[in-house]
Amino acid sequence: MKRRGFDLLGARLRRQHLVGEGFATPEQAVGAQLAVQAQDYLGALWAIGQRVTGADEATIERALAQRRIVRSWPLRGTLHIVAADDLRWLLDVTAPRTLQKSRRRLKDEFELDERIAERARKVCERVLADCRALTREALYAAFDDARIATGGSRGLHLVWWLAHAGVLCFGAREGKQPAFVLLDDWLPPTRRPSREAALTELARRYFASRGPATVQDFAWWSGLAAAEAAAAHEAVRDEFERVDVGGRSYWHAPAVDDGMATKRARVHLLPAYDEYMISYQDRGAFLDADHAVRAGNGIFKPALLDDGRIAGGWKRTLAKSAVEVVPDWFDPPSATAIKAFDDAAARYAAFLGRNTGDGGDLRGAAATSKAVPP
Repeated sequence: MKRRGFDLLGARLRRQHLVGEGFATPEQAVGAQLAVQAQDYLGALWAIGQRVTGADEATIERALAQRRIVRSWPLRGTLHIVAADDLRWLLDVTAPRTLQKSRRRLKDEFELDERIAERARKVCERVLADCRALTREALYAAFDDARIATGGSRGLHLVWWLAHAGVLCFGAREGKQPAFVLLDDWLPPTRRPSREAALTELARRYFASRGPATVQDFAWWSGLAAAEAAAAHEAVRDEFERVDVGGRSYWHAPAVDDGMATKRARVHLLPAYDEYMISYQDRGAFLDADHAVRAGNGIFKPALLDDGRIAGGWKRTLAKSAVEVVPDWFDPPSATAIKAFDDAAARYAAFLGRNTGDGGDLRGAAATSKAVPP
């Protein structure tokens, strides 16, 4: 159906729990989103934390250490954090296609194939037995000792292969270093639905948490072939409402407040790769083309959202007990937006357990600074 004045970005902000009521726990937040992109580890903690009421950085790390959520490569060949119950069935659905698409490059560039992966699997089962965890450096040393070379990023691609094969995942960090564990030791057995049921669930949870979104957005985010994504959407389309905006058809679970634009400025400090930005192939709804390069194409740099649109970037500077958060506005902000930014910076500082610092006014002279990942 067509809706006049439909607040597309407001609906997405609500669906992604960036406004409104937050989740009670990290596993609820992650489970609702199904997968949270996480190659920027600290940024991913903040991506989850700002959707969880009262959470700080330790809250999210504790959920990882307690195996309620887990970090691996379950989607698009990229690191994500998912709920523990979801990792295996997501790998069942997505990993074979990802590995197949990468097999020739891995062979040609890194001399990796099934034979090498099988040898590495046996090394992992020996050195990681009984829930032992090893940092990347220690695991690479074990591979090297077994005459499986890891130099020149070969080790990273080998670990990537083993994670897709369901051998490895990340455990709790060792100090500040990520550590690998055997997936079957780290997580108890979980459900393994049929492929058809899994694809249906993938589509259902995407549109429930990311809508309003297009079928093309879903195919991009899931990494599925276009035909398979369309079939998965078809299986759940009766559960969602279609809304036509700007000549495009979007699907979402409607809510009573979707048609009401807010009068209050909403500023969010999103990390690079936040699901609000990464979930959509078409980012034109929230990013002006003139600012795309400066904004890292809406993906690769932290984003300063003003009422759902990328209005600039931001960077942080850490001190012993404080954090200075500095904006990079694309255009001069209103007084209301400045106040909303100050509130957002205070929320981020509270998440880190720090003060906002004594670096002076966060709103003024920093307006032309370059944004860098947190």
